[in-house]
Amino acid sequence: MPSPVEAKIAPSMLSSDFANLASEAQRMLTFGADWLHMDIMDGYVPGFAKAILLLFLFHFVPNLTIGAPVIESLRKHTKAYLDCHLMVTNPLDYVDQFGKAGASGFTFHVEVSKDNWQELVKQIKSKGMRPGVALKPQTPVEEVFPLLEGEDPVEMVLVMTVEPGFGGQKFMPDMMNKVRTLREKYPTLDIEVDGGLGPSTIDTAAAAGANCIVAGSSVFGAPEPAQVISLLRKSVIKAQNTT
Repeated sequence: MPSPVEAKIAPSMLSSDFANLASEAQRMLTFGADWLHMDIMDGYVPGFAKAILLLFLFHFVPNLTIGAPVIESLRKHTKAYLDCHLMVTNPLDYVDQFGKAGASGFTFHVEVSKDNWQELVKQIKSKGMRPGVALKPQTPVEEVFPLLEGEDPVEMVLVMTVEPGFGGQKFMPDMMNKVRTLREKYPTLDIEVDGGLGPSTIDTAAAAGANCIVAGSSVFGAPEPAQVISLLRKSVIKAQNTT
């Protein structure tokens, strides 16, 4: 019996050459990518200034990456699904600009959206984007259950297999318990995993039930990225066919 969810391989553009983002995106699509994963991080101010500003501001991760203008620029060069993962403190503030920029998916973090997630999901859908929710390694999987039920559920859960904020971290295999729980409870759900995914870890993630695979350095740093993308896809399909 075919799986109700498709394998989707999403190279993380955080690992790409930002000076040639459009050509890098096309290169990944040519190599067989389904989605392009875009990491949106809100950053922080280092040193003494940080201590002062944090009295008034809070940032979700200690890094700063791309924003809506880059998404808008890239959209002019590709029709690909732009899988945007927003590691930001106030995701509701970004919905309109990312909708206008051409984002395809808008994944926010449950840790900063517990009080307004229903309004957030409605706004995301109203802008033509697909809503998803992400959870950090220390967040219990049960916290996303309410967002998967009711009138306006999210359509994807992103299980972080590293701490959000930086690329190149090691895969946390114990996060696969969350994936297994989600797959058993929601058989038709898109479950994405992000962090440390590559040839040595994909089988573990695929066996747990992940079908959307984000891979950065393992793809962009490979001599033959197309082979890695193909390997990731085959692992997901194989796991689906053996369950």
